[in-house]
Amino acid sequence: MADSAKQARWKRNVILTCAVLGSSAGVAMAQQGASAAKDAPQPPAAAPAQTRDANASVVIYDGGLTPGWKDIGWAPRELPKSAPARVRMYNHGGWILYQPKLTGAYGALTFRFTAPEAHGEFLDVRLDAPGATVFPHVRISPEFIVKKDNEWAEVVVPMEVLNPRSAPFDRVVLRASKDVSRDWVLFDKVALVPLSPDIAAARAAGGGRAGRGAGRESKMVIDCAAPSRPISPLIYGIALDGNRETQDTHQWKLGATIRRWGGNPTSRYNWKLGRAWNTGNDWYFRNVQLGFGADDFLESNRKHNLQSALTLPLIGWVAKDTSSVGFPVSAFGPQQAVDETEPAGGNGMRRDGTPLPPGPPTTTSVQAPPEFISEWVRSLREADARRGGARGVHMYILDNEPALWNSTHRDVHPEPLTYDELLKRTIDYGTVVRRADPEAVIAGPAEWGWTNYFWSAADFAPGRPPYTDRRAHGDVALLPWYLRSLRDHEKKTGVRVLDVVDVHFYPQSNVGVGVEGGTDPDTNARRIRSTRALWDPTYKDESWIGEPIQLIPRVKQWIAENYPGRGLSIGEYNFGALKHMSGGLAQAEALGRFGQQGLTSAFFWQYPPENSPTFWAFRAYRDFDGKGGRFQDVSLPTAAPEGTSLFASRDASGKKLTAVLLNFDPEQAAQAQLEFKGCGTLNTVRVLGYSGAPGGFTEQATGTKAEQALSQRLPPYSITVLDLTVK
Repeated sequence: MADSAKQARWKRNVILTCAVLGSSAGVAMAQQGASAAKDAPQPPAAAPAQTRDANASVVIYDGGLTPGWKDIGWAPRELPKSAPARVRMYNHGGWILYQPKLTGAYGALTFRFTAPEAHGEFLDVRLDAPGATVFPHVRISPEFIVKKDNEWAEVVVPMEVLNPRSAPFDRVVLRASKDVSRDWVLFDKVALVPLSPDIAAARAAGGGRAGRGAGRESKMVIDCAAPSRPISPLIYGIALDGNRETQDTHQWKLGATIRRWGGNPTSRYNWKLGRAWNTGNDWYFRNVQLGFGADDFLESNRKHNLQSALTLPLIGWVAKDTSSVGFPVSAFGPQQAVDETEPAGGNGMRRDGTPLPPGPPTTTSVQAPPEFISEWVRSLREADARRGGARGVHMYILDNEPALWNSTHRDVHPEPLTYDELLKRTIDYGTVVRRADPEAVIAGPAEWGWTNYFWSAADFAPGRPPYTDRRAHGDVALLPWYLRSLRDHEKKTGVRVLDVVDVHFYPQSNVGVGVEGGTDPDTNARRIRSTRALWDPTYKDESWIGEPIQLIPRVKQWIAENYPGRGLSIGEYNFGALKHMSGGLAQAEALGRFGQQGLTSAFFWQYPPENSPTFWAFRAYRDFDGKGGRFQDVSLPTAAPEGTSLFASRDASGKKLTAVLLNFDPEQAAQAQLEFKGCGTLNTVRVLGYSGAPGGFTEQATGTKAEQALSQRLPPYSITVLDLTVK
């Protein structure tokens, strides 16, 4: 093979090696040291930088210096024509390769060298630049040597080790870290290699780092002998995204098990018109024609083997057409904000910001009493029968965030909801649903968050003394009172109108919703910590709430005390920054906790962008290998140290185990020391890892395995799946 072909193959292998090193183990700890070259000659006057592709490899020395690069340093050296450079590195000698105005995003420094065996590990590499920036000194140990070719060693040093802060640099320094002999050390094929596209994308998402050193030791336990609990498959739910429903297809690739028809407009959905609802204050109280309807939604779910959760309007009014507006400018005059679509509609606020009194509900809507909903449910079951009897709706949800109706739908429900109205509407509508579909699973009250777990909307109504509604009901928090009242109703009438308690959860600590949300280090860490509000009684919420939320245990206790036997669903939740690893890690943490805590169902709002970290967080549990590999059906007790999480599962036979391990540190790897208690002897171990690359999970090297233990490296900001069998 010709030399040029060898060189091309070598460069290709280096690029592939860099891509692997960017997301795998085996990178040495960068040793901090003083900025080098104070003993070295100063570089000559800057020459104009060459014009080049910033994403191309930069060859520095290959049988000679590349034009634009300067040879400086303090070690005796020779640069023969068309041959490796020769450097005598005694007395801590060093060689500097310098180019002014160097630009580009690099994945690694690569080079070949050969030295007398007596030198041992002697070579120190670093970057440098004018000014006060201090770059790490990196000792070239076997971890960085990717290939030995006779006496030549091929070296790849990831840029995250050489330049962890991505500071500008203009020179590469190679020096002896100890005194060595006067024998020649030969260098060749020195190059800066760019980031691979996958690693560049992972870095943009906040991940893609290997971490330095061996990683902090993290002792973890999977206890197969302790009591376990089944995992409901419905915790992997998502919501309809009305803006994307007819455009996207990746929602079917998440591995979701159930979809929810919900959100503010579904409170005013007119099933008889098929594709009409009112957008409320989300969009100028406008009736609109959808590109799809509930029947289309249900059919799409059937086609893709997802179950369906359907929100039923309880507000009493639904859209009468697909064009009316709640506050038409023609009737109400100029307003604070106006949608100019014909007919022009405003936001219902005067220009000074005060609310306009609404007109009659019939401006946009027709009445939708319980009989209207009963007819809908009967029609759905009749359609099921025509298809052979398979159920089309697996859960009915009693409206959406009713405590906000006087805001979101104030054109038809301007008065704040009270304890009594919530109960009456739940009983009236829930009863007709039960009659129309006796085996129905009915969920409610679908409240939005913290304040409406405890108080009604009337407790905060302007012009009223605070908390008067709660005090009028024995000063009992809203949800416990609601549950107790429905329990008493069932005892009295024999009619059960609630099977699942449905609450919504959004962190209030300013972490964002959807793709929005800061991705600075403080916000990222707070976003991940905010998941603790779901389960941790010791976590004080970092928001205006300012106290432990412990949502799942709290609501479960309310159920046990007031209406035993109800399930628990989180009908909406979202942690923001869906395209960032912090959002993906928060999502992976939440899904693990849902299974561990025994949730009935959960619905992510709405669904994550394709190939985003949050998308792959779902796939960690539902299809990590693209071949159906998934979290199993029984949750096992686990223990993991701060800064990490471990979720484990097994199948019915006990022979198949799947674990999801999370490292929340954006910079430092963790070395998980896993103990398997009572699980049997480890048989096969497959490791898949993800840290932000759009391609998702990739096979990783398996760590050190024993009969009942495994040592596995977890890169920074990573999700690692262990696919195991035991015997």
